[in-house]
Amino acid sequence: MFGHVNNAVGRICALLWLTISAATIHAQDASDSLRYLDEVVVTAQRTPKEIIPVQQLAGKELSRLSAHNVADALRYFSGIQIKDYGGVGGLKTVNIRSMGTNHVGVFYDGIELGNAQNGTVDLGRFSLDNMESITLYNGQKSAIFQPAKDFGSAGSIYLQSKTPYFDHGESRHVKATFKTGSFGLANPALLWEQKVTEKVSTSVSGEYMYTTGRYKYTYKVEDSYDTTAVRHNGDVNAIRLENGWYGQMKDGYWKAKGYLYRSARGYPGAVVRNKFTHEDRQWDTNVFAQGSIRRNIGTRYSLMANAKYAYDYLHYLADPQRDEALMYTDNRYHQHETYVSVANRLTVFPWWDVSLSADYQFNLLDADLKDFAYPRRHTLLVAAATAFQWERVKLQASLLGTFVNDRTKKGRSAESNTQWTPTAIFSYRPLRKTDLNLRAFYKRIFRMPTLNDLYYTFIGNADLKPEYTNQYDIGATYTKNFNGKWLKRLEIQTDVYYNEVQNKIIATPTSNFFRWTMTNLGEVEIRGVDAAIQTDWNPAGNLLLTTRLNYTYQKAQDVTNPDDAYYGGQIPYIPWHSGSAIVGLVFGPWEANYSFIYTGERYASQANTPENYQLPWYTSDLSLTRNLVIGQGEARITLEVNNLLNQQYEVVACYPMPGINFKAILQYTF
Repeated sequence: MFGHVNNAVGRICALLWLTISAATIHAQDASDSLRYLDEVVVTAQRTPKEIIPVQQLAGKELSRLSAHNVADALRYFSGIQIKDYGGVGGLKTVNIRSMGTNHVGVFYDGIELGNAQNGTVDLGRFSLDNMESITLYNGQKSAIFQPAKDFGSAGSIYLQSKTPYFDHGESRHVKATFKTGSFGLANPALLWEQKVTEKVSTSVSGEYMYTTGRYKYTYKVEDSYDTTAVRHNGDVNAIRLENGWYGQMKDGYWKAKGYLYRSARGYPGAVVRNKFTHEDRQWDTNVFAQGSIRRNIGTRYSLMANAKYAYDYLHYLADPQRDEALMYTDNRYHQHETYVSVANRLTVFPWWDVSLSADYQFNLLDADLKDFAYPRRHTLLVAAATAFQWERVKLQASLLGTFVNDRTKKGRSAESNTQWTPTAIFSYRPLRKTDLNLRAFYKRIFRMPTLNDLYYTFIGNADLKPEYTNQYDIGATYTKNFNGKWLKRLEIQTDVYYNEVQNKIIATPTSNFFRWTMTNLGEVEIRGVDAAIQTDWNPAGNLLLTTRLNYTYQKAQDVTNPDDAYYGGQIPYIPWHSGSAIVGLVFGPWEANYSFIYTGERYASQANTPENYQLPWYTSDLSLTRNLVIGQGEARITLEVNNLLNQQYEVVACYPMPGINFKAILQYTF
C-alpha cells in the first residue's frame, strides 16, 4: 500500500506541475463566464441558492452580531452545538447534527484547516475582524468543482476572509478597530487593503488581544446556599497576522495567503469538589502558507490547483508546585502538514458537468513524551463527481476514495485503510413561478481516528476502528419578494434528517484538561428537524428591520446494546430543543441588534440520570451602533451588553460561563 501511495503522490505532483504550467499559457476567450463568477465571494446577506442545506452569515449581518469569534457566530445556526470549556480562555469546538467534532471540516479561504493530532479546530481563535462570511453546509458543498477533501466531511464550515474590492479611482482601504470592556479586554486590530496593479491587490490584517478572563459566577454548594466565586486562569494573550495576495487573469484568478497566530493562555479548568482555581498553561503557535489558482481553458474545461504547508506548535504545562492537584506535565508537540490538490471539470453538455479531483496530504507529529510513537500519516483522496441541471431538476452524485497509510518510529502502527464513500443529491422546483425548491440527499462518509486516538502514550489504541456515518436528508426552501408592503422579503428553510453513526467515539476531559477519556458508543441514531426563517421589513422611509429565527429538534440515541441500562438514552450534551433569534434595526445612522440563544435540557453523560441532568440555558445580547462621517472616512461606535439578564449557565458541566458583561468598540474606515 505504501508503495502505491508514493506512486500516486508522484502522479499528483506531476499533474499539479502540469496544471500550473497550463495556467500560464495564453488560453482562449472563455464564454463560460458564469462558471467563473460562481466562485466570486458573495457579500450579500441572502442565503445562497444551493441544492443542499446551507446557512450563511455575511457582510453587515455578520458584523452587527454581538460575536467576535467564529464559535460565537456559529451559535446562530440551526443544527449546531458549541462546546465551550470556560468562557474567554476555554477551548471552543463545534458539532453539526450530533455527529461529533471530528466529522466537521473547517475551511479557511477554500482550504481545510487541519489538526491530525486531535482532529479538532479551536474556533475561538478565529476572529471576525477580517471575516467576510461564514457558511455552514450539511453533507458537503453542492458544487462538484472542488478539491477531493471538500467531499470528505459529514458537515463543512467555510470561513471566507475579506477580499479587497476597489471602486473606480480607489487604491487603498484602511480599517482600524479597538475593542475594550469587561474582563480587562484590550483588542486593537488593523486591516490594510492596497491595489498593487489593476489586476493584483493585497491585504494585511493584524490583531492583538489581551484579557484577564476573570469573571464572577454563581456556584451551588451542596446542602447550603449559592455562593459567588471568581473564574481564574482564563487569561489570554494572543496575536494574529495575515497577508493575502489576489490576482486576476484573463480566464481565471489566483490567490495566496500567509497566516500566523501565537497565544499564551491559562485553562480555567472544571469547578469540581470545591476546587475553584487551576494553574495549567498552554502556548500555541500556528503558521500556514497556502495558495490557489484557477483557470478556464476554452469554454468547456477548467483547472484548479491548491497547495498548503502548515506548522503547529503546542506547549502544555501542568505544575504540581503551583497546584498540588495537578499531575506534572510539561509536553511539547510539533505538527507539520503538507497538502496539494488538483481538480478538473469538463462540461460535456450545457446540462451535464463532470469533475475529477485528487489530493495528497502528509502529516507528521513529534513530541517529547517518553516512548512516543512519532506517527507519520499519508492520505490520498480521489473524487469523481457529476452534475445534471435542467430547468426544474438538479442532480449530483460523487464517489470519494480515501487511502490512509500510517507509519510509526516506535510501536505498532494502525493498518492501512481504503474506503469508497458515495453521495447523491436531488433538487426539484415543482412550480415555475414560485420560488419553492424541494431537496434530498444521501451521504456516507468515514473518518480515521486521530493520531492521539491511535498513538497517544499510555492511552492510544492502534486497533481503534474508524467512525462511519450515513446521512439522509429531506428539505425545502421557499423565497418570496413583496412589492409595496412593509414585508419586503421572506425566506423559509426546513429539513428533516436521519443520521447513523457506527463506532462513534465520545471524548470528554478528565481532571487534567489536556488528557481525555475516549468512550466508544458503538452505534448512534440521530433524528432531527432544522428550521430557519428570515425576513426583511421596510415599515417606513429609512427604517429597515431584519429578523432571523432558527430552531432545532434532535433525538440522538445510543443504540449499541439493547441489554445496556442506558440503551436509547440521549447522547451527552445534545439538547432535544435549541434555537436562536436575531432582530436588527437600522434607522439612518443608527443600528440596533438584539440576539437570543436557547439551549434546552440535556445530559452530561450517556447515563440519563438526575445526577447528569443539565438545566436549559439562554442568553440575550444587545448592541447599539452610531455611524459618523469624520473627515475622509466613516466611524462606527458600538456599545454591547452581553448576557443581558445575567444568566448563570454552563455549556459543559462544571465550566461556568460569564454573566452580564459589556463591550465598547470604536472603528474607523477610510
